[in-house]
Amino acid sequence: MMESVLWPELAGRRVLLGVSGGVAAYKSAELCRLLVRCGASVDVMMTRSARQFVGEVTFAALSGRPVATELFDPAQEAQIGHIGLADRAELCVIAPATANLLAKLAHGLADDLVSTVCLAYHGKLLCAPAMNVHMWQHPATQENLATLRRRGVSTVGPGAGEMACGHVGEGRMAEPEEILQAAGACLAPQDLAGRAILVSAGPTHEPLDPVRFLGNRSSGKMGFALAAEAAARGAEVTLVAGPSALETPWGVRRVDVRTAAEMALEVRSRAPTHSALVMAAAVADYRPRAVAAAKLKKATLGEHPVLELERTEDILGGLRALCPDAVLVGFAAETGEGLAEHAARKLTAKGCDLLVGNDVSALGAGFEAETNRVVIFEAGEGAPSSEPLPLLSKRTVARLILDRVARRLEGR
Repeated sequence: MMESVLWPELAGRRVLLGVSGGVAAYKSAELCRLLVRCGASVDVMMTRSARQFVGEVTFAALSGRPVATELFDPAQEAQIGHIGLADRAELCVIAPATANLLAKLAHGLADDLVSTVCLAYHGKLLCAPAMNVHMWQHPATQENLATLRRRGVSTVGPGAGEMACGHVGEGRMAEPEEILQAAGACLAPQDLAGRAILVSAGPTHEPLDPVRFLGNRSSGKMGFALAAEAAARGAEVTLVAGPSALETPWGVRRVDVRTAAEMALEVRSRAPTHSALVMAAAVADYRPRAVAAAKLKKATLGEHPVLELERTEDILGGLRALCPDAVLVGFAAETGEGLAEHAARKLTAKGCDLLVGNDVSALGAGFEAETNRVVIFEAGEGAPSSEPLPLLSKRTVARLILDRVARRLEGR
């Protein structure tokens, strides 16, 4: 499974998926599949109009459970029971949530199975709105949404783009993976709520000329996993990302940069307003001293060209003085022996609270891998402590790192 959809918070949880009538209902089948793949037990309930777009057989096959469709069907009530659906669920996800269903939820109407179950349900509710752009913009819809949000209902989306009706604008249902992330966040512990966390991720590209650059193999996956985990746990997350094709995690504010100088500027200007700084980016240590205005030609460079380099700014090294009260987390990517010695020295020299070291040459722990094997070094009153972790998904590594961040924040 892709790292972006690994949500252990959903494993073993009972999720109620409500599907209302709209073209976007076909996306809910993929959402159901993803929820089950994360280990959730999924009960699906559908409105009559939803069945005009997707058959209940599809959801029964994907969930492995009977699908509830009728409020007054004796057979379904005996087998499932609408009150039982409401009582058992730990999370209810409505996707798509049409303008009509949002209005029913806002005003407490219960004239079909889905609206009745939702009225009887008192747990966490997540809605993924989907409708025509004009319906979305209508004051009635916006007032209904405001009412639901005041009651604690979470929403994800909608996105903007071309719709089935031909209109272009906001109203497209969020993609299944985005809804999955929001669902996982609803069930995650909120021990970072109210905290502002800054995460750096990815490589930097230092230009040599308009075509070439010096860079490294960092994919940004570890930093993006940290940002996703922090946001899921309630933090206000700013992600300063070097060049990366990864999608922005749900609930994260992303700032794109390219060079070490750009990353230094963004990190240093934003750092003082954050409670924790997690510097997972693989920032270039050197850059070309001179950047050519035009592409360098082989004919002019000769057989053995010499490239003159200069040091880039040490971003991590300057953060402790800038933010004396923040929890500071650094990373050390090494190859071969000497990881422990180098990481322990870096922890002290940079003034970090935590230093995450890993051998990027090790099998399964490289820059582009979905997994990582790290050692977490932690500053204390005496010598730094260290805890080696086994090979884990990067999302799990992120969780263990942020467990330590949360504990330190709690004590400050």
